[in-house]
Amino acid sequence: MTTKPHVARRSLSEAAANAVLRQMKVEGLWVDPEAIAASKDIVVRAKPDTALGVSGMLIKAGDNFGILYATHVASRGFQRFSISHELGHYFIEGHPEALLTTGVHESRAGFLSGDPYEQEADVFAAALLMPELPFKKAIADHPAGMDCVEALRTACETSLTATAIRYSALTADGIAVISSQGDAIDWCFMSDGIKQAKGLRYLKKGTAVPNGTLTASFNAEPDNIRVGRRDAGDARLQDWLGGDQGYRVVEEVVGLGEYGRTLTILTCRALSLRSEVDDTDDDEDELIESWTPKFRR
Repeated sequence: MTTKPHVARRSLSEAAANAVLRQMKVEGLWVDPEAIAASKDIVVRAKPDTALGVSGMLIKAGDNFGILYATHVASRGFQRFSISHELGHYFIEGHPEALLTTGVHESRAGFLSGDPYEQEADVFAAALLMPELPFKKAIADHPAGMDCVEALRTACETSLTATAIRYSALTADGIAVISSQGDAIDWCFMSDGIKQAKGLRYLKKGTAVPNGTLTASFNAEPDNIRVGRRDAGDARLQDWLGGDQGYRVVEEVVGLGEYGRTLTILTCRALSLRSEVDDTDDDEDELIESWTPKFRR
């Protein structure tokens, strides 16, 4: 059974990332995790692309630290996230003591692990690579949905999946981001805007992709995923998340190639907080809570 890390721990992870950004005087969207590691004398090295398995490792030898990150996934965004994930284990209070008892910790970054320490390091990595205030301001420059995610992905040099999840946490628009593999859902993140719909059900891990949806037909053709095809069309929010009203959504789908998964973004323009982006921070507990996937095995 997966466990939900306490909101305070998730808040601590985001706060740790923000503290690092302040120390490094980072003000824009693009962040260099290797420069941050170097500032702490942490040696960063790439694993051979033939070394499969874990996304990265944090290593401690005496008072010295090192990071190894996977390269068998060619995405530079994934590699930068993996480095940042290991930095999370270094910077988040309690992680080094809990995870480095043998001197080596192996990680599986990417929002798929149910381990609270891995989830916290994922939160840290996302907050580090996609700083909240400039990210929010950039959202306002692009139309809602996949176009916005693509633009932010390029600006932040992050993976499409990590960018979409961060987008769902910080946008005022009605957004749901869903990962699926074949006919089963991995996870779903929803924005505060889309949570305004009454009677929604949360998608549990392993729930079947709804029949008749664009994603279901897309996933039925494995080549769509393998070659990274894309598709988009009109859909109904009820088909995915239930609810008391028949909201129309735009369903955008992309195959994630070597990951073997599909990313779906549902955009409901009728569900928006319609708040202006300003220089004030959101309530931190609510922000971190919006990052928690609403499924448990």
